[in-house]
Amino acid sequence: MTTAVDPASFVARDRYPLDDPTTADYVDLVSRARDQLASTGASELDGFLATEGLAAMVADARQLETGAFRSGGQGTVYLGLPDESRPADHPRRYWGDYAVGAVAYDQFPAESPIRRLYEWPPLLQFLTAVLDRGPIYPYADPLGALNLATMGEGDQLQWHFDQTDFVVSLALRDAEVGGDFEVVPRIRSTDDECYDEVARLLAGDESDVVTLPMTPGTLLIFEGRNSIHRVSPISGSTSRLVGLFGYDTEPGTTSSELLKLVRYGRTGAVVS
Repeated sequence: MTTAVDPASFVARDRYPLDDPTTADYVDLVSRARDQLASTGASELDGFLATEGLAAMVADARQLETGAFRSGGQGTVYLGLPDESRPADHPRRYWGDYAVGAVAYDQFPAESPIRRLYEWPPLLQFLTAVLDRGPIYPYADPLGALNLATMGEGDQLQWHFDQTDFVVSLALRDAEVGGDFEVVPRIRSTDDECYDEVARLLAGDESDVVTLPMTPGTLLIFEGRNSIHRVSPISGSTSRLVGLFGYDTEPGTTSSELLKLVRYGRTGAVVS
């Protein structure tokens, strides 16, 4: 019988002592991550993975990406249908190109290093402390709880806002060219859509764009509901690999049937 690897061994514990929340270092880490999230809408935990942990997860991802479902076409900024009642140049009518591959949760074997980290209770406890929204829960979705996003030559994600309050991603491998995670922090608010500012960006004014360095091994906690963002076009033979960890403030959260069909090409889990 193979002994399961402790997920703590994947993490650079000298900087991120997630399995020891009683220490002053842990308390300081949570405080700094909270401050960064409050200030910019993103908390970047660079070097989150230990060298051996990153190597194990890249090897895991390279095996998994062969089973990715490919989707692409055009999407909107608001991830819904365009509002045809608006003027032609309005952000609500903007279409952008996207292309990406996705590996669903049920395709990760139980011993997958990426899956073991996602299911590790100390990670959930740490994210709950940083987000400071009360309890958070792993997605109950057998497809969407954990994903591997893989992007290669010609792939990109259009400018968009997220429909969830936060996402957690783990950068594993960079593309050769492009694949930058570009953001305009807090471009809108709950009280103001700021359509003029969004329209200027879509028309090519990128003066407020910030590039978040998704260096391999970085864990990113990102509040994307009010920060518009994209992944820039990719070129080269090396795929961009990112783990996407699904959580919500309510238990039992699942993706819509339509989203599952578009993202994974199916709505049900694989039957072994």
